Amino acid sequence: MIQWSVKSFGELSARDFHDVIQLRIGVFVVEQNCPYPELDGKDLQAHHLIGRLASGEIVATARILPPGISYNEVSIGRVCSRIDQRGNGTGKLLMQKAMQSVEALFGRVPVRISAQHYLLSYYRSFGFEPLGEVYLEDDIPHIEMPFIPLK
Repeated sequence: MIQWSVKSFGELSARDFHDVIQLRIGVFVVEQNCPYPELDGKDLQAHHLIGRLASGEIVATARILPPGISYNEVSIGRVCSRIDQRGNGTGKLLMQKAMQSVEALFGRVPVRISAQHYLLSYYRSFGFEPLGEVYLEDDIPHIEMPFIPLK
C-alpha cells in the first residue's frame, strides 16, 4: 500500500528531496536517456506529491506548481513512478492524487501540463485535452494539455 503526502519545499526533509530527485533522474535522465537540467529552480516554489511504500521507499512523485511559474494556470509536472510500479495502477493513482491535491491547495481551478506525447491517452483519461502542436522539449515530443474543470 502506498502512503501519500504533499509537502512544500520548506516542509521537505533532506531525505525527501534526495529521494524525489533520485527517482526523477532515474526516470527522466537514465531510463529516457535524456540529459537535461533537472534542478530548474521550480522545486523551491512547488508542492511535492510523494508516494512511499510502508518500507519508506519512494515509488511515485509529481510536483504541483502555483499559477505564474510554468503557466498562468496551476501546473503539474515531473510526474513519474518507479519502473517496478508501472502497470499496476500506481500511475493512475498518482494523477488522481495530484488532481485532488490541486483542488485541496487551490480549489477547482484550470490546470495545464506539458505532456510527453506518447502519454496523450493517459492524461486524457483525467480530463486533459491537447492544445496546439507537438513540440520538442529536451528532444522528446511534448504537447500542452489544459484541464478546465466544470463549474
